[in-house]
Amino acid sequence: MSIRFFISAVPLFDAQMAVHAYRMMTHDGDKLLGAAEDFRMLGSELLAPALDLVKEIGVEPFAGGHDFFVEISKYQLLIGMPYNMKIPHENLVCVINKETLTDNAAYAKLGILKRNGYRLALEGLPDAISLDTAAKFFDFIMLSCREEGFTEDIKTIRPFIFKTKLVITDIPDMASFNRYAGARGVLLSGNFYSQPITKGVTDISPLKINSINLLKQINEEGFDLIDAANTIERDPALSISLLRFLNAMNPDRSGRIDSIRTAVAILGQNEVKKWATVAISVTICEDRPSEITRLSLIRAKFAENLAPAFDMAVKSGSLFIAGLFSLLDVILQRPMREAIEEVASEAEIRDALVNKKGRIHEVLALILDYERADWHDAALNMVRNGVDIEVLTSAFLDSLHWYRKLLDTIDIETDIRAGSDAEETD
Repeated sequence: MSIRFFISAVPLFDAQMAVHAYRMMTHDGDKLLGAAEDFRMLGSELLAPALDLVKEIGVEPFAGGHDFFVEISKYQLLIGMPYNMKIPHENLVCVINKETLTDNAAYAKLGILKRNGYRLALEGLPDAISLDTAAKFFDFIMLSCREEGFTEDIKTIRPFIFKTKLVITDIPDMASFNRYAGARGVLLSGNFYSQPITKGVTDISPLKINSINLLKQINEEGFDLIDAANTIERDPALSISLLRFLNAMNPDRSGRIDSIRTAVAILGQNEVKKWATVAISVTICEDRPSEITRLSLIRAKFAENLAPAFDMAVKSGSLFIAGLFSLLDVILQRPMREAIEEVASEAEIRDALVNKKGRIHEVLALILDYERADWHDAALNMVRNGVDIEVLTSAFLDSLHWYRKLLDTIDIETDIRAGSDAEETD
Protein backbone atom coordinates (compact mmCIF):
# COMPACT_ATOMS: atom_id res chain seq x y z
CA MET A 1 0.00 0.00 0.00
CA SER A 2 1.09 3.61 -0.63
CA ILE A 3 2.01 5.16 2.72
CA ARG A 4 1.73 8.93 2.60
CA PHE A 5 1.30 9.67 6.27
CA PHE A 6 3.59 10.02 9.25
CA ILE A 7 3.49 7.21 11.76
CA SER A 8 5.33 6.60 15.02
CA ALA A 9 5.06 4.24 17.99
CA VAL A 10 5.46 5.93 21.38
CA PRO A 11 6.19 3.71 24.42
CA LEU A 12 4.05 3.65 27.57
CA PHE A 13 6.02 2.72 30.72
CA ASP A 14 5.00 1.47 34.13
CA ALA A 15 6.43 2.86 37.37
CA GLN A 16 9.45 0.52 37.10
CA MET A 17 10.32 1.86 33.62
CA ALA A 18 9.21 -1.35 31.91
CA VAL A 19 7.34 -0.92 28.62
CA HIS A 20 3.72 -2.11 28.82
CA ALA A 21 2.34 -0.71 25.58
CA TYR A 22 2.94 1.51 22.56
CA ARG A 23 0.75 4.24 21.15
CA MET A 24 0.42 4.89 17.42
CA MET A 25 0.87 8.55 16.50
CA THR A 26 -0.05 9.57 12.95
CA HIS A 27 -0.47 12.64 10.76
CA ASP A 28 -1.48 13.16 7.13
CA GLY A 29 1.84 13.80 5.44
CA ASP A 30 0.47 15.48 2.32
CA LYS A 31 -1.72 17.79 4.38
CA LEU A 32 1.19 18.82 6.59
CA LEU A 33 3.40 19.41 3.56
CA GLY A 34 0.70 21.53 1.91
CA ALA A 35 -0.15 19.05 -0.85
CA ALA A 36 -3.56 17.81 0.30
CA GLU A 37 -6.97 19.01 -0.85
CA ASP A 38 -9.59 20.03 1.71
CA PHE A 39 -11.96 17.26 0.62
CA ARG A 40 -9.35 14.71 1.73
CA MET A 41 -9.92 15.57 5.40
CA LEU A 42 -13.17 13.63 5.63
CA GLY A 43 -11.86 10.99 3.27
CA SER A 44 -8.85 10.31 5.48
CA GLU A 45 -11.16 9.97 8.47
CA LEU A 46 -13.28 7.37 6.71
CA LEU A 47 -10.51 5.52 4.87
CA ALA A 48 -8.38 5.16 8.02
CA PRO A 49 -4.96 4.48 6.44
CA ALA A 50 -3.42 3.88 9.88
CA LEU A 51 -5.97 1.16 10.64
CA ASP A 52 -5.45 -0.27 7.15
CA LEU A 53 -1.76 -0.54 7.95
CA VAL A 54 -2.48 -2.29 11.26
CA LYS A 55 -4.78 -4.71 9.44
CA GLU A 56 -2.13 -5.40 6.78
CA ILE A 57 0.97 -5.92 8.95
CA GLY A 58 -0.56 -6.43 12.41
CA VAL A 59 0.33 -5.01 15.81
CA GLU A 60 3.53 -7.01 16.33
CA PRO A 61 5.98 -4.89 14.26
CA PHE A 62 4.97 -1.81 16.23
CA ALA A 63 4.53 -3.23 19.71
CA GLY A 64 5.94 -6.75 19.86
CA GLY A 65 3.81 -8.63 22.36
CA HIS A 66 2.63 -5.45 24.08
CA ASP A 67 -0.67 -3.58 23.80
CA PHE A 68 -0.99 -1.08 20.95
CA PHE A 69 -3.07 2.07 21.46
CA VAL A 70 -4.60 3.32 18.18
CA GLU A 71 -6.80 6.42 17.89
CA ILE A 72 -10.28 5.94 16.41
CA SER A 73 -11.94 9.12 15.13
CA LYS A 74 -15.63 9.85 15.58
CA TYR A 75 -16.40 9.06 11.94
CA GLN A 76 -14.43 5.82 12.07
CA LEU A 77 -16.25 4.82 15.23
CA LEU A 78 -19.69 5.58 13.80
CA ILE A 79 -19.14 3.47 10.69
CA GLY A 80 -18.00 0.54 12.80
CA MET A 81 -14.20 0.64 12.75
CA PRO A 82 -12.12 -1.30 13.65
CA TYR A 83 -14.67 -4.10 14.20
CA ASN A 84 -16.03 -4.06 10.65
CA MET A 85 -12.44 -4.24 9.32
CA LYS A 86 -12.04 -7.55 11.16
CA ILE A 87 -8.89 -6.33 12.89
CA PRO A 88 -8.15 -8.77 15.75
CA HIS A 89 -8.93 -7.30 19.16
CA GLU A 90 -5.98 -8.93 20.93
CA ASN A 91 -3.42 -6.34 22.02
CA LEU A 92 -5.40 -3.52 20.36
CA VAL A 93 -6.64 -0.62 22.51
CA CYS A 94 -8.96 1.85 20.78
CA VAL A 95 -8.27 5.46 21.83
CA ILE A 96 -11.42 7.61 21.82
CA ASN A 97 -11.04 11.39 22.16
CA LYS A 98 -13.36 13.09 24.63
CA GLU A 99 -14.86 15.22 21.81
CA THR A 100 -16.25 12.03 20.24
CA LEU A 101 -18.68 11.41 23.10
CA THR A 102 -21.45 13.80 22.08
CA ASP A 103 -24.46 11.55 21.44
CA ASN A 104 -25.99 8.13 22.09
CA ALA A 105 -24.85 6.82 18.70
CA ALA A 106 -21.22 7.00 19.83
CA TYR A 107 -22.00 5.11 23.04
CA ALA A 108 -23.84 2.43 21.07
CA LYS A 109 -20.76 1.87 18.91
CA LEU A 110 -18.55 1.73 22.02
CA GLY A 111 -20.80 -1.00 23.34
CA ILE A 112 -20.34 -3.03 20.15
CA LEU A 113 -16.57 -2.75 20.43
CA LYS A 114 -16.63 -3.82 24.09
CA ARG A 115 -18.86 -6.80 23.38
CA ASN A 116 -16.45 -7.94 20.69
CA GLY A 117 -13.42 -7.90 22.97
CA TYR A 118 -11.84 -4.54 22.14
CA ARG A 119 -10.46 -2.49 25.00
CA LEU A 120 -11.05 1.26 25.07
CA ALA A 121 -9.09 4.28 26.25
CA LEU A 122 -10.68 7.68 26.84
CA GLU A 123 -8.42 10.63 26.04
CA GLY A 124 -9.35 13.55 28.28
CA LEU A 125 -12.36 14.03 30.53
CA PRO A 126 -15.48 15.27 28.69
CA ASP A 127 -18.01 17.42 30.53
CA ALA A 128 -20.99 15.43 29.31
CA ILE A 129 -20.09 12.06 30.80
CA SER A 130 -19.97 10.89 34.39
CA LEU A 131 -16.98 8.90 35.54
CA ASP A 132 -19.34 6.11 36.56
CA THR A 133 -20.36 5.84 32.93
CA ALA A 134 -16.77 6.13 31.73
CA ALA A 135 -15.65 3.31 34.02
CA LYS A 136 -18.25 1.01 32.42
CA PHE A 137 -16.90 1.57 28.92
CA PHE A 138 -13.24 2.50 29.25
CA ASP A 139 -10.33 0.38 30.42
CA PHE A 140 -7.95 3.38 30.40
CA ILE A 141 -8.26 7.12 30.95
CA MET A 142 -5.51 9.16 29.29
CA LEU A 143 -4.56 12.60 30.60
CA SER A 144 -1.83 14.95 29.35
CA CYS A 145 0.16 16.63 32.09
CA ARG A 146 0.49 19.64 29.75
CA GLU A 147 -3.26 20.27 29.66
CA GLU A 148 -4.80 23.02 31.75
CA GLY A 149 -6.71 21.51 34.65
CA PHE A 150 -4.56 18.35 34.74
CA THR A 151 -4.10 18.47 38.52
CA GLU A 152 -7.84 18.77 39.10
CA ASP A 153 -8.58 15.98 36.63
CA ILE A 154 -6.20 13.68 38.53
CA LYS A 155 -8.08 14.39 41.75
CA THR A 156 -11.41 13.80 40.00
CA ILE A 157 -10.56 10.33 38.73
CA ARG A 158 -8.75 9.17 41.88
CA PRO A 159 -11.81 7.23 43.20
CA PHE A 160 -12.01 5.32 39.93
CA ILE A 161 -8.46 4.05 39.53
CA PHE A 162 -9.58 0.63 40.82
CA LYS A 163 -11.98 0.36 37.87
CA THR A 164 -9.88 1.88 35.10
CA LYS A 165 -6.17 2.46 34.55
CA LEU A 166 -4.64 5.91 34.32
CA VAL A 167 -2.29 6.86 31.46
CA ILE A 168 -0.34 10.12 31.86
CA THR A 169 1.17 11.48 28.64
CA ASP A 170 3.64 14.24 27.67
CA ILE A 171 5.82 13.79 30.76
CA PRO A 172 8.82 16.10 30.16
CA ASP A 173 11.56 14.80 32.49
CA MET A 174 12.55 12.19 35.08
CA ALA A 175 11.57 14.42 37.99
CA SER A 176 8.01 14.54 36.65
CA PHE A 177 8.08 10.79 35.94
CA ASN A 178 9.05 10.07 39.56
CA ARG A 179 6.33 12.41 40.79
CA TYR A 180 3.55 10.69 38.83
CA ALA A 181 4.83 7.09 39.04
CA GLY A 182 3.34 6.57 42.50
CA ALA A 183 -0.25 6.24 41.27
CA ARG A 184 -1.65 2.73 41.32
CA GLY A 185 -1.21 0.91 37.99
CA VAL A 186 -0.35 4.11 36.12
CA LEU A 187 1.25 4.07 32.65
CA LEU A 188 3.42 7.00 31.60
CA SER A 189 4.76 8.38 28.31
CA GLY A 190 6.99 11.25 27.26
CA ASN A 191 10.60 11.98 26.37
CA PHE A 192 11.90 11.56 29.93
CA TYR A 193 13.64 8.21 29.33
CA SER A 194 15.91 9.31 26.46
CA GLN A 195 16.97 12.79 27.52
CA PRO A 196 20.63 13.77 27.02
CA ILE A 197 22.91 13.43 30.05
CA THR A 198 24.63 16.67 31.05
CA LYS A 199 26.60 15.37 34.03
CA GLY A 200 28.15 11.95 34.67
CA VAL A 201 26.57 10.20 37.62
CA THR A 202 28.24 6.77 37.72
CA ASP A 203 31.47 4.98 36.92
CA ILE A 204 31.34 2.62 33.97
CA SER A 205 30.95 -0.97 35.17
CA PRO A 206 33.73 -3.51 34.46
CA LEU A 207 31.40 -5.46 32.13
CA LYS A 208 30.79 -2.34 30.07
CA ILE A 209 34.49 -1.50 30.02
CA ASN A 210 35.30 -4.91 28.47
CA SER A 211 32.61 -4.45 25.85
CA ILE A 212 33.66 -0.88 25.12
CA ASN A 213 37.26 -2.03 24.63
CA LEU A 214 36.06 -4.42 21.95
CA LEU A 215 34.06 -1.61 20.36
CA LYS A 216 37.22 0.48 20.19
CA GLN A 217 39.10 -2.43 18.67
CA ILE A 218 36.62 -3.12 15.85
CA ASN A 219 36.18 0.57 15.04
CA GLU A 220 39.86 1.01 14.32
CA GLU A 221 40.63 1.17 10.61
CA GLY A 222 41.78 -2.20 9.31
CA PHE A 223 41.43 -3.97 12.66
CA ASP A 224 42.93 -7.44 13.00
CA LEU A 225 40.36 -10.24 12.83
CA ILE A 226 42.49 -12.62 14.91
CA ASP A 227 42.79 -10.06 17.70
CA ALA A 228 39.02 -9.54 17.57
CA ALA A 229 38.46 -13.31 17.70
CA ASN A 230 40.69 -13.58 20.77
CA THR A 231 38.69 -10.86 22.52
CA ILE A 232 35.34 -12.42 21.60
CA GLU A 233 36.48 -15.86 22.81
CA ARG A 234 37.04 -14.43 26.29
CA ASP A 235 33.35 -13.46 26.53
CA PRO A 236 30.98 -16.49 26.57
CA ALA A 237 27.87 -14.39 25.80
CA LEU A 238 29.45 -12.73 22.77
CA SER A 239 30.86 -16.06 21.55
CA ILE A 240 27.44 -17.73 21.64
CA SER A 241 25.81 -14.69 20.04
CA LEU A 242 28.31 -14.60 17.14
CA LEU A 243 27.94 -18.32 16.39
CA ARG A 244 24.16 -18.18 16.51
CA PHE A 245 24.18 -15.09 14.29
CA LEU A 246 26.37 -16.76 11.65
CA ASN A 247 24.48 -20.07 11.69
CA ALA A 248 21.13 -18.25 11.47
CA MET A 249 22.39 -16.26 8.47
CA ASN A 250 23.38 -19.45 6.69
CA PRO A 251 20.77 -22.10 7.60
CA ASP A 252 21.56 -24.19 4.50
CA ARG A 253 25.29 -24.41 5.18
CA SER A 254 26.43 -28.02 5.54
CA GLY A 255 27.73 -28.40 9.09
CA ARG A 256 27.45 -25.82 11.83
CA ILE A 257 30.22 -23.37 12.61
CA ASP A 258 31.50 -23.82 16.18
CA SER A 259 34.82 -21.93 16.05
CA ILE A 260 35.03 -18.19 16.71
CA ARG A 261 38.08 -17.85 14.46
CA THR A 262 36.28 -19.65 11.63
CA ALA A 263 33.23 -17.47 12.19
CA VAL A 264 35.11 -14.17 11.95
CA ALA A 265 37.04 -15.42 8.91
CA ILE A 266 33.79 -16.27 7.12
CA LEU A 267 32.10 -12.98 8.02
CA GLY A 268 35.04 -10.66 7.29
CA GLN A 269 35.74 -7.26 8.77
CA ASN A 270 32.59 -5.42 7.70
CA GLU A 271 30.12 -8.04 8.96
CA VAL A 272 32.05 -8.67 12.18
CA LYS A 273 32.06 -4.94 12.84
CA LYS A 274 28.33 -4.63 12.23
CA TRP A 275 27.43 -7.69 14.31
CA ALA A 276 29.72 -6.72 17.20
CA THR A 277 28.54 -3.11 17.27
CA VAL A 278 24.92 -4.22 17.59
CA ALA A 279 25.55 -7.08 20.04
CA ILE A 280 27.81 -5.02 22.32
CA SER A 281 25.47 -2.03 22.25
CA VAL A 282 22.62 -4.27 23.40
CA THR A 283 24.82 -5.74 26.14
CA ILE A 284 25.86 -2.37 27.58
CA CYS A 285 22.19 -1.26 27.61
CA GLU A 286 21.32 -3.97 30.14
CA ASP A 287 20.95 -1.65 33.14
CA ARG A 288 18.94 0.93 31.18
CA PRO A 289 15.20 0.73 30.36
CA SER A 290 14.60 -1.87 27.64
CA GLU A 291 13.24 0.84 25.36
CA ILE A 292 16.73 2.34 25.13
CA THR A 293 17.95 -0.83 23.40
CA ARG A 294 15.00 -0.84 21.01
CA LEU A 295 15.29 2.85 20.25
CA SER A 296 19.03 2.69 19.59
CA LEU A 297 18.67 -0.19 17.14
CA ILE A 298 15.66 1.25 15.32
CA ARG A 299 17.42 4.62 14.99
CA ALA A 300 20.46 2.84 13.54
CA LYS A 301 18.49 1.02 10.85
CA PHE A 302 16.23 4.02 10.19
CA ALA A 303 19.30 6.21 9.61
CA GLU A 304 20.88 3.61 7.33
CA ASN A 305 17.63 3.32 5.35
CA LEU A 306 17.52 7.09 4.82
CA ALA A 307 21.03 7.26 3.34
CA PRO A 308 19.84 7.21 -0.33
CA ALA A 309 17.16 9.84 0.35
CA PHE A 310 19.86 12.20 1.63
CA ASP A 311 22.27 11.27 -1.21
CA MET A 312 24.52 9.62 1.37
CA ALA A 313 24.52 6.00 0.20
CA VAL A 314 28.30 5.80 0.62
CA LYS A 315 27.81 6.85 4.27
CA SER A 316 25.14 4.29 5.13
CA GLY A 317 27.49 2.47 7.53
CA SER A 318 28.36 5.70 9.32
CA LEU A 319 24.68 6.58 9.60
CA PHE A 320 23.98 3.16 11.14
CA ILE A 321 26.70 3.67 13.77
CA ALA A 322 25.59 7.25 14.45
CA GLY A 323 22.02 6.12 15.06
CA LEU A 324 23.21 3.31 17.30
CA PHE A 325 25.42 5.67 19.33
CA SER A 326 22.84 8.48 19.49
CA LEU A 327 21.86 7.34 23.00
CA LEU A 328 25.38 6.51 24.16
CA ASP A 329 25.20 9.28 26.77
CA VAL A 330 22.05 7.73 28.25
CA ILE A 331 23.56 4.23 28.13
CA LEU A 332 26.84 5.23 29.81
CA GLN A 333 25.24 7.91 32.02
CA ARG A 334 27.69 10.63 31.09
CA PRO A 335 27.69 13.61 28.68
CA MET A 336 27.91 12.70 25.00
CA ARG A 337 31.28 14.44 24.63
CA GLU A 338 32.71 12.07 27.26
CA ALA A 339 30.70 9.02 26.20
CA ILE A 340 31.78 9.19 22.55
CA GLU A 341 35.42 9.28 23.62
CA GLU A 342 34.93 5.83 25.18
CA VAL A 343 34.50 4.31 21.72
CA ALA A 344 36.46 4.79 18.53
CA SER A 345 34.30 6.62 16.00
CA GLU A 346 35.03 8.72 12.97
CA ALA A 347 35.16 12.51 13.23
CA GLU A 348 31.94 13.00 11.24
CA ILE A 349 29.97 10.87 13.72
CA ARG A 350 31.47 12.72 16.70
CA ASP A 351 30.62 16.06 15.07
CA ALA A 352 27.01 14.94 14.56
CA LEU A 353 26.49 13.59 18.08
CA VAL A 354 28.51 16.13 20.08
CA ASN A 355 28.33 19.35 18.08
CA LYS A 356 25.00 18.72 16.31
CA LYS A 357 26.55 19.61 12.96
CA GLY A 358 26.93 18.08 9.52
CA ARG A 359 24.89 15.91 7.17
CA ILE A 360 24.73 12.97 9.57
CA HIS A 361 23.21 15.25 12.20
CA GLU A 362 20.61 16.36 9.64
CA VAL A 363 19.47 12.74 9.23
CA LEU A 364 19.42 12.12 12.99
CA ALA A 365 17.45 15.34 13.57
CA LEU A 366 14.73 14.12 11.20
CA ILE A 367 14.63 10.74 12.96
CA LEU A 368 14.28 12.34 16.40
CA ASP A 369 11.47 14.63 15.22
CA TYR A 370 9.74 11.63 13.63
CA GLU A 371 9.91 9.32 16.65
CA ARG A 372 8.64 12.10 18.95
CA ALA A 373 5.74 12.84 16.59
CA ASP A 374 7.02 16.39 16.07
CA TRP A 375 5.51 16.40 12.62
CA HIS A 376 6.00 20.13 11.93
CA ASP A 377 9.79 20.08 12.37
CA ALA A 378 9.99 16.74 10.56
CA ALA A 379 8.17 18.27 7.58
CA LEU A 380 10.53 21.26 7.50
CA ASN A 381 13.53 18.91 7.45
CA MET A 382 11.96 16.86 4.64
CA VAL A 383 11.33 19.93 2.50
CA ARG A 384 14.85 21.22 3.14
CA ASN A 385 16.39 17.90 2.03
CA GLY A 386 13.87 16.84 -0.61
CA VAL A 387 12.76 13.70 1.25
CA ASP A 388 9.41 12.19 0.21
CA ILE A 389 6.88 11.20 2.89
CA GLU A 390 6.43 7.70 1.44
CA VAL A 391 10.19 7.10 1.43
CA LEU A 392 10.45 8.31 5.03
CA THR A 393 7.61 6.21 6.41
CA SER A 394 8.68 3.12 4.47
CA ALA A 395 12.19 3.52 5.91
CA PHE A 396 10.71 3.65 9.41
CA LEU A 397 8.49 0.60 8.93
CA ASP A 398 11.41 -1.36 7.49
CA SER A 399 13.46 -0.51 10.59
CA LEU A 400 10.67 -1.95 12.78
CA HIS A 401 10.62 -5.19 10.79
CA TRP A 402 14.42 -5.35 10.86
CA TYR A 403 14.45 -4.92 14.65
CA ARG A 404 11.99 -7.76 15.21
CA LYS A 405 13.98 -10.02 12.86
CA LEU A 406 17.22 -9.02 14.59
CA LEU A 407 15.84 -10.12 17.96
CA ASP A 408 14.94 -13.49 16.49
CA THR A 409 18.38 -13.84 14.87
CA ILE A 410 20.72 -12.67 17.61
CA ASP A 411 18.43 -13.26 20.63
CA ILE A 412 20.94 -11.39 22.72
CA GLU A 413 19.13 -11.81 26.03
CA THR A 414 19.21 -15.59 25.65
CA ASP A 415 22.87 -15.35 24.66
CA ILE A 416 23.73 -13.42 27.81
CA ARG A 417 21.89 -15.85 30.07
CA ALA A 418 23.47 -18.82 28.32
CA GLY A 419 26.89 -17.22 28.68
CA SER A 420 26.36 -16.71 32.40
CA ASP A 421 25.24 -20.33 32.81
CA ALA A 422 28.35 -21.51 30.93
CA GLU A 423 30.62 -19.51 33.21
CA GLU A 424 28.93 -20.96 36.30
CA THR A 425 29.28 -24.48 34.90
CA ASP A 426 32.97 -23.94 34.16
